[in-house]
Amino acid sequence: MMAWRVHEFGPPETMQFERVLVPSPGPGEVLVKVYAAGVGPWDGWIRAGRSALPQPLPLTLGSDLAGEVQAVGPDVIDPHVGDQVYGVTNSRFIGAYAEYALASAAMIARKPASIDYIEAASVPVIAVTAWQGLFDQAQLKAGQTVLIHGAAGNVGAYAVQLARRAGIRTIATAATDDVAFVRELGADTVVDFQTERFEDAARDVDAVLDLVGGETQKRSFQVLRRGGKLISAVSQPDQDLAKSHGVDATFFLVNVTTRHLTEIAGLIDSGDLRIRVGTVIPLADAREAHLIMEGIRRPPKGKIVLAVDTK
Repeated sequence: MMAWRVHEFGPPETMQFERVLVPSPGPGEVLVKVYAAGVGPWDGWIRAGRSALPQPLPLTLGSDLAGEVQAVGPDVIDPHVGDQVYGVTNSRFIGAYAEYALASAAMIARKPASIDYIEAASVPVIAVTAWQGLFDQAQLKAGQTVLIHGAAGNVGAYAVQLARRAGIRTIATAATDDVAFVRELGADTVVDFQTERFEDAARDVDAVLDLVGGETQKRSFQVLRRGGKLISAVSQPDQDLAKSHGVDATFFLVNVTTRHLTEIAGLIDSGDLRIRVGTVIPLADAREAHLIMEGIRRPPKGKIVLAVDTK
C-alpha cells in the first residue's frame, strides 16, 4: 500500500509517499481500508517534531479517518469486518495517511449514516475536542454561560452548536467575515474581535473555552466569575493568573473514544450538527495540505480532508 511517511522531522518537504506493507491488527486493533483521512494542525506538529507525545521515527502521518473494517484483532468483539467506521487511529495520532490503517477499536465507531466518508473523516478530533472541552472539562450545564474563542474555527464551530443544543448561553468571538456564520450556528452573542473587545460583552461567565491562546487567553481571566473555569485546547494557562482571579485553568489533550464518537454520530444523523469540509485533496497530494497548514498556501474555511483512491 501507499502511505505518507516521515523519516526525519522537519518541513512538509520531509514527507515521503512510499510503498509499505499492509499492517496486521494486533490485540485491540482493527485494520481499516481508508477512504478518507482528516488533516489537522497536530499532524503538522508531529511532522515537525513538536508533538506533545513521544514519536519514534519512522512514522506514518495522520489520525482522523473514515473507511471500512477489513480485519480485526484476536480479542476485538466490535466492530466487525465490513462495518463502515470513523474515528482516529491511536493515542499517538499517527497512521491514517495511507490506503490501510490500524486503529484502536476503542477509538472508532460506526460512521454517521447520513454523511459520506469525506465528511465523516472531517469530524472526529475536532468534534470530540469541542465536546470534552464543554462537558468533560468545563462541566457546563443548561443555563450557564460560556465564552468561546475562535468560534468560527473547526473546533469552535462544533462547540457553538453543542453548547446551543445543551441550553448553554454562548458568547463567541470571530473575525469580521465570520460573524454571520457563527451567528447561524446558534451563538447568542458574537463579538467581532477585529472591531470589538470581548471584555465589553462578557461578564462573570461560567467558563471560557480557549481555542486561540496568547494574549486572548490572558485577557480572558478577567471575564470569569470566581470559581469559573478556563479550558484551553491550545496552550497551558498561567496558573498564577488563575489563582489571582480565583478560577481554575486547564490545558487538555483530546481523548477520542467510541462513546463520544457514537454520541456525535447520533447528533449528526438527527441534523443537530452541521459539518464544514473546507477542501478535499487526493491522498497523493497530502504535502499540499501541510503547505496550507504552514501558511504557504491559502487556508480554507473548514476542515482539510484527504480523499483516498478506492479503485
